[in-house]
Amino acid sequence: MGVAPVTRQSGKSRTVLMRRACNTRLRDTAYHWGRVGIQHDPPSRAYYAALRARGHSHGRALRSVVDRSLRILMHLLVRGECFNPDHGSTAMVATCP
Repeated sequence: MGVAPVTRQSGKSRTVLMRRACNTRLRDTAYHWGRVGIQHDPPSRAYYAALRARGHSHGRALRSVVDRSLRILMHLLVRGECFNPDHGSTAMVATCP
């Protein structure tokens, strides 16, 4: 996807920069998806908080939240299912319209 940071190092110097050679719309979409996820989705918020408690930076934790969301999306696409926020609870299974 191209949202991982780029590390440039030579000798004693080491610099970590934002990746610029990528699809900017996709990068912005991933950023906002993760940001909104940690604001409104309790599992994503808990995952973000756990990563921050382990000492990860905001950017690293946000990328991990987006990676988790992408894994969920790919799983749903492969299985042909709709997203059900109550998955794993006793609530009824959502059906696709």
